[in-house]
Amino acid sequence: MRVAVVGVGYVGLTTAACLAHLGHDVTAADLDPQRIATLSKGEIPILEDGLPQLVHDGLAARRLQFVLGAQHAVPGADVVFLCVQTPQGDDGAADLTYVESVVREIAPVLTPATIVVNKSTVPVGTTRRVQQWLSEYGASTDVRVASNPEFLREGQAVRDFLNPDRIVIGCEDPATAVRVSELYRDLRSPVLVTDAASAEMIKYASNAFLATKISFINAIANLCEAVDADVREVALGMGYDPRIGFEFLHPGPGYGGSCFPKDTAALLHTARQSGYDFGLLDGVVAVNRQQHDRIVDKVRDALGGTLTDRPIGMWGLTFKADTDDLRDSPAIAVARRLLDEGARVCAFDPAAGEQAATRVDGLALALDPYDAATDADVVVLMTEWDEFRWLDFGRVHDAMRVPAIVDARNLLDPAALRRRGFAYLGVGRR
Repeated sequence: MRVAVVGVGYVGLTTAACLAHLGHDVTAADLDPQRIATLSKGEIPILEDGLPQLVHDGLAARRLQFVLGAQHAVPGADVVFLCVQTPQGDDGAADLTYVESVVREIAPVLTPATIVVNKSTVPVGTTRRVQQWLSEYGASTDVRVASNPEFLREGQAVRDFLNPDRIVIGCEDPATAVRVSELYRDLRSPVLVTDAASAEMIKYASNAFLATKISFINAIANLCEAVDADVREVALGMGYDPRIGFEFLHPGPGYGGSCFPKDTAALLHTARQSGYDFGLLDGVVAVNRQQHDRIVDKVRDALGGTLTDRPIGMWGLTFKADTDDLRDSPAIAVARRLLDEGARVCAFDPAAGEQAATRVDGLALALDPYDAATDADVVVLMTEWDEFRWLDFGRVHDAMRVPAIVDARNLLDPAALRRRGFAYLGVGRR
């Protein structure tokens, strides 16, 4: 099929490259000339395993091309994916300004019978609004709109796209659903066809539930500390129950990234607009905010009660490992709190250090993990990069002024570190 993808951010670029890999002819568009020029040369601006090779292969096979401006991508397309950003507003609602702007741009040049697909995470009711906007801005009356939410994890997006747990298609017209499903005919996955509102809610409900699991295990970890239990053993015992499972039962500094914070806020906004008091999800968000403070408290405790003018090393800045994404990163939140209380923070991240320096005033950047630890009174491990597990901790010990580690990800072996002379604090561990 002939496919246009509008927006080549994280979701759009993965969608375009993977659909080209599946044999479709894909034209991807964006408003950023530099990004289009970079992608046209096969250079990828984000860290994502497998994506550079797919883009290279798509360009080489002439199944993938990048153009400037949506109006140059959509004429002749059978399906147009909208993959533009929907940023969070001050009230928590998702801002659809970019979606409407693209619809206004493409409506007059859409080929009759084109299907426009919302791929971005959008509020319930957006499919209907896009259909109305298309009509208002001059699209043919037989242009249809569907919801096909993405379920991509950063660092594993290509794998998730090509091996999905499920494919959700929401629309009112069965023939439209069949045409969208044909895009994925080579993938072995359950396909759920439902109404548009339910499809949109599935994405929000899924992310809110995962955020709930994270906040729940963090709350359990906090309670474990109070009663001298070990949260890792507790999570293991819980996870063997197939109704619960092991996924997302890893305590830490809280969730972050581009999805969970924004999507929980948007779902709470929808609940308020609908007159429903979603107290459960309010609690999930509150626990997540409190977890940042608890990590700061652990650092303060490791330093004997004061942060003022204390040298602190930080390992990891991205919101999770295997990505360069700093959006709503717990590490950034904790770094800011430490700096606000007068600490001196020197951080190292394998993928996103330079970006972080522009976002956090006063944050010093280290050349490597050992540099971050040099002369520090404590090191706080904030992101679960695997390389931190295999450091030479004898070298770390000798580099530090005071050998103390706050492991906000429970990545390290407490017994081994204590044998080396470290003071160790984890999350929910005895």
